[in-house]
Amino acid sequence: MEKVEAAAARPASPLTERQEARRRRILRASARLACRGGFDAVQMREVAESSQVALGTLYRYFPSKIHLLVATMQDQLEHLHATLRKRPPAGDTAAERVAETLMRAFRALQREPHLADAMVRALTFADRSVSPEVDQVSRQTTAIILDAMGREHPTPAQLSAVRVIEHTWHSALITWLSGRASIAQVKVDIETVCRLIDLTDPETPR
Repeated sequence: MEKVEAAAARPASPLTERQEARRRRILRASARLACRGGFDAVQMREVAESSQVALGTLYRYFPSKIHLLVATMQDQLEHLHATLRKRPPAGDTAAERVAETLMRAFRALQREPHLADAMVRALTFADRSVSPEVDQVSRQTTAIILDAMGREHPTPAQLSAVRVIEHTWHSALITWLSGRASIAQVKVDIETVCRLIDLTDPETPR
């Protein structure tokens, strides 16, 4: 009952400057705890203490640990996107640029495997109640891919290719984190699926 009530009481968007600062403290605390011990290390009471907010306040922002960790992933992707904009990927084709971008994202997650595992597990466990946060992660990933493609107005076929690439990237993260795929295998899979972009681009020579 506590979590249902908390969900109904979540702060409306847009947040005030003070609320946004509090939210960012919570997300930073979540990431720190996940970096130290993964999914199990992120306990709501410890997040509240680390971010210096009341436990009830934390639940108003994030009704559960799953909500919190999925939002943490969106926040991490947002920071990555800002970095990529400062140093765009190289590559003669959109497929090459997207593959480089996703591998840079993968290597950033690789540097913090406990955090990566916690966020991916949260995505895997997410049910319909977490749909808004999951949608934010998907939109952020799409924006990163479209920026690498250099397409502000992609065709329906290109958007379909982007969705397949997103699915493959997330699947590659899961198989790597579970020890069922090497980094080299992930790279091959990413490069292979990114070729869909060139296949759906009418300006790319066949």
